[in-house]
Amino acid sequence: MPSDPQSASEIATLAAGLTAPEMSALIGAQEREIIRLRRQVAWFQRQIFGQKSERRMPEPEGVQGTLGEAFDVVPDDVAPAKTTRIEAHERAPKNKNRKLIDGNDDAALFFDESKVPVEVITVANDETAGLDPVDFEVIGEKISYRLAQRPGSYVILKYVRPVIKLRASQTLSCAPAPVGVLDGCRADVSFIAGMIINKFAYHQPLYRQHVKLQDSGINVSRAWITKLMPAAVSLLEPIFNAQLESVRRSRVIAMDETPIKAGRAGPGKMKAAYFWPVVGEQDEICFLYYPSRAAKHVETALGLQRPNGTVLQSDGYSAYEHYAKKTGITHAQCWAHARRKIFDARDIEPAQADQALHAIAALYKVEQQIRDDALTGQAKLVRRQEQSKPVLERFFAWIDEQFDKRGFLPSSPFLGALAYIRERRVGLSVYLDDPEVSIDTNHLERALRVIPMGKKNWLFSWTELGAKHIGIVQSLLATCRLHDINPYDYFVDVLQRVGQHPASLIHQLTPRNWKQMFAENPLRSDLHDLGGRRTCAAA
Repeated sequence: MPSDPQSASEIATLAAGLTAPEMSALIGAQEREIIRLRRQVAWFQRQIFGQKSERRMPEPEGVQGTLGEAFDVVPDDVAPAKTTRIEAHERAPKNKNRKLIDGNDDAALFFDESKVPVEVITVANDETAGLDPVDFEVIGEKISYRLAQRPGSYVILKYVRPVIKLRASQTLSCAPAPVGVLDGCRADVSFIAGMIINKFAYHQPLYRQHVKLQDSGINVSRAWITKLMPAAVSLLEPIFNAQLESVRRSRVIAMDETPIKAGRAGPGKMKAAYFWPVVGEQDEICFLYYPSRAAKHVETALGLQRPNGTVLQSDGYSAYEHYAKKTGITHAQCWAHARRKIFDARDIEPAQADQALHAIAALYKVEQQIRDDALTGQAKLVRRQEQSKPVLERFFAWIDEQFDKRGFLPSSPFLGALAYIRERRVGLSVYLDDPEVSIDTNHLERALRVIPMGKKNWLFSWTELGAKHIGIVQSLLATCRLHDINPYDYFVDVLQRVGQHPASLIHQLTPRNWKQMFAENPLRSDLHDLGGRRTCAAA
């Protein structure tokens, strides 16, 4: 087929001498070329008009420009709307004349007084200069606040232990030095907890923390900090193992995988490895490190003996389907991943893709209503059966119609997306019959964000052991977030408690159980009540 464009008459002349198979091949080649060109145009549109949001918000005609079109001019007399509808909430317009918050009353406080130290500075009134106190009366006061920062937030605890001599026996006596969480270590538990949180929650690598220590006047070696981290994480490993056992006992489990660089493969090269996060039904997450994306790691993570009624929810990766068939459990699949396939094809075939997206949006609308009405158990199941099931059945019937009308074109992204959904109909329908199963794995996707966010700062882990330690800490941190636990308070407590806690009761120190048993009266560092002031979490 010539590459140069041809006129209609030339094409007609060429077509007249072709057999039916040759004509079919010609039409197929032209369709593939059209799809390829549409993809290129869509790519250029994204470069010019910016990255499109994952949210599907139909735009009014004429608002969003397309390649080669001029922008419409908005008349000056059109007043802006008072509010802008953004999915499930309304956004108030920005007030360009609004001044910076001065905080002249208690209602304007922008900080938590129980956590942030407040230094009081009294501003003298020049009008009272030279006056006797009896010459004026203070009838009130005005207060304003400003956010300030000290060069460093580190504190040195100086323990003074008097050495005494007993006159009766003439013997010397001195109190022993306070016991730390690591034997013979000069790091207080507050520093260890802060170092862990700074690295894994705020993504500050250890070398940056070392520079910060030096700038604050604290001279410790970088090797000391590097050795301190794995020693501290090793104390937390039994808690991680207990939490993993709790996740494995869950009836409904969500699982995914995300890549990471860990271990050296050679000069200047790192090994490609994976974290496999698993979430249980009690909002506990564990990041399991494995050196590959092989299907056998699903079996290692969850075990081959699963109780009846177990549901594994995941994306469309075949390893999960293989595991479900091998163990006889139910495999639920994710509607968010199915929707993403349709969304990616919207640039090529917008009309058909919009119909599919409307149907999926109807399913999510029912889920939003369920959350708004706080439905659980049987009531949630009934709502899904009455409202979601008819929508889903009509959607799959519509998919079958698309294939009957158009057949299957391997080069069509839209039909490829529909084929992905049709092949997984059983897995995508599981949530209709089980109120404990979510419509998607977005709760897991949100929790695993800490890994790709951290990779932007860490880039890689020097050793596989380091990657395993990342998984341990991030598992506990992410679970703290899910249960609304202050991670600093949690780590300060459990680092001191884990050494004396019975091994048979180690499950009590997982974040979920710790919140119920110890959160109201946690163990503190000696720094906590120093000077009668609460210690900041970032200390």
